[in-house]
Amino acid sequence: MRKKISFRKVGTVWLFVLPALIPLIVFWIYPILRSVYISFTDWDYMSPTYNFVFLDNFIALFKDARFYDALWNTIVFTVGTLIPTIVLGLLLALLMQKAFKGSGIIKFILFSPWITPTVAISIVWTWIYDPDTGIANAVLEFLHLPALQWIKSSETAMLAVIIVTVWKSLGYAMIFYLSALEKVPGELYEASGLDGAKSWQRFRDVTLPCISPTTFFLVIITMVSSLQAYDQIQILTQGGPSGSTRTLLYMYYQLGFEEFNMGQATAVAIVMIILTVLLSAIQFTASKKWVHY
Repeated sequence: MRKKISFRKVGTVWLFVLPALIPLIVFWIYPILRSVYISFTDWDYMSPTYNFVFLDNFIALFKDARFYDALWNTIVFTVGTLIPTIVLGLLLALLMQKAFKGSGIIKFILFSPWITPTVAISIVWTWIYDPDTGIANAVLEFLHLPALQWIKSSETAMLAVIIVTVWKSLGYAMIFYLSALEKVPGELYEASGLDGAKSWQRFRDVTLPCISPTTFFLVIITMVSSLQAYDQIQILTQGGPSGSTRTLLYMYYQLGFEEFNMGQATAVAIVMIILTVLLSAIQFTASKKWVHY
C-alpha cells in the first residue's frame, strides 16, 4: 500500500515537472552536450562526415593569438558596459524617483531603447557615428572638441560599441532601481535622520544596502548580456577595425560561419560557458558579503 502511494506521489511530481523539464532538455541541456561533442571533431559545418580530433581544437585555440585578443576585448567590453549601466541606471532612478509633471513620458523615453530591436538601434547609431555627417562629431564640434573616427578607427571602435550598449541598457536598469527604491522602508530614513545622518550617509548606509539585491541581479544580467553581445558588433563594426571589437562570441561566429571550422568554434563556445559559470560563481560567492536580503 505504501509503495502504491509513493509511486503515485512520484508520478504526480513528474507530471508537474515534465512540462518544464522537456523544453529544458531539448533547448538547453542537449545543445550544450552536443556542442561539447562537436568541439572534439573537425566538422566543417557542411560535410556529413567528420573525424574525432579530441583536444586538438582547444590546443589550436589556446595557441591562436586572436583568442587572447578576443578574450581581452570581451573583458573590456563587459567591464565597460557593466559599471556605467549600474551607476548611471541608479542615478537616473534617483532623479526620477519623485513624480513630477511629464515624468511618465520621460521614463518611457528612457526605457524605449531596451524594447527596441538592437539591429534597428545599431543601424541608427551607424549614421550617428559617421565621421563626416554624423551627430556625434557635430556635438564634439559644438563643444570645441576634436572629431573622432568612431567605428572607423581601432582606437575608438570599442568605445563606440560600449556607448550604444550602455545607452540601450540604462532604461532597463533604471526601472528595476525605481522599483527597489520604492520598497526601501521610510522608517529607516527617519531613524537615520534622528541619528544625525546626512543625505550621503543615508544613501550609503540605508539606500545602497536595501537595494543591494537589485544591484546583484542587474550585475549578473548585465554581465551575461555583455558576454553574449553580438547584434551591435555585427552591425557597427563586424569585429573590426583590425579585430579591435572582436569578442569571444563574435570569434565563434567567424570561426563557425565564415571559416567553417565548427569544431574550433564550439571550443570557443565551451570556453564561454566555463567563463560565464566561473564569473557567476564568483559573483554569488562575493554577494554574501555585500548583498542584504
